[in-house]
Amino acid sequence: MQDENPYAAPAAPVDDIAHSAAEGALMEGGRTVPSRNSWRWIVGGFNLYRRSPGAWTLVMIIGFLMVLLGLVLPLGQLALVLLYPVFIAGLMLGCHAQARGEPFEVAYLFAGFKNRFGQLVLLGLLLMLGAIAAVMVGSLISGIGLFAAVAMSVSGALALAPLTLLLFFLVLLALLIPLQLAMWFAPTLVVFHGVAPAEAMKQSFVGSLKNIVTFFVYSIIVMGLAFVASIPVFVGWLVLAPTLVGSMYYSYRDIFLNDE
Repeated sequence: MQDENPYAAPAAPVDDIAHSAAEGALMEGGRTVPSRNSWRWIVGGFNLYRRSPGAWTLVMIIGFLMVLLGLVLPLGQLALVLLYPVFIAGLMLGCHAQARGEPFEVAYLFAGFKNRFGQLVLLGLLLMLGAIAAVMVGSLISGIGLFAAVAMSVSGALALAPLTLLLFFLVLLALLIPLQLAMWFAPTLVVFHGVAPAEAMKQSFVGSLKNIVTFFVYSIIVMGLAFVASIPVFVGWLVLAPTLVGSMYYSYRDIFLNDE
């Protein structure tokens, strides 16, 4: 995979780069790509990182501090979920700038606030509602199992409590995976192509589902890299995290843009 973007327009400032990115031919619903491309996404992401390691590292540190702040402040977690697509969209704009030969700047972390901000926040709201629905369904299913156990006997309920908790997490995982697939490309489709939030989630899910084997291989590779990155007191994540962000951008280009 080349770092040069053959369908890109001339260099544009941060505020306007989304419009030039949208000039690529969008393939609605995406296309199926070979599973070996998952490694190419990661290599492409690493190439973006190594061209601006200082800026990417600073972005990751700022992002980590914002997450910590969001976890301790009132309504901070709500803000993190709502603004997640905004920050991802900004980083996708930064990746696109690098792919066109422009420098990556820390300002790209906040570029989503100037490009389709309302649609991105609406996307975050849909993400929050989806997560709440997943928790409610998981709680309902596991609660029914626990209620049935209590009806039999208190001792039976105590014995089944760990299994009930396991059932909750399994159901939650089964529901969150499709939600993650629906969100993988959604911020990028919104900020680059102006796709409506709900439609962007639909196209992201369809495109991801078409490449479920490729994403499975991708996840295996990422788990291996995550293990290695975690060994030196998680310092390796300062490299792996921006690499994965870049891989998200290259997966979008690979699946949703026509290179012809």
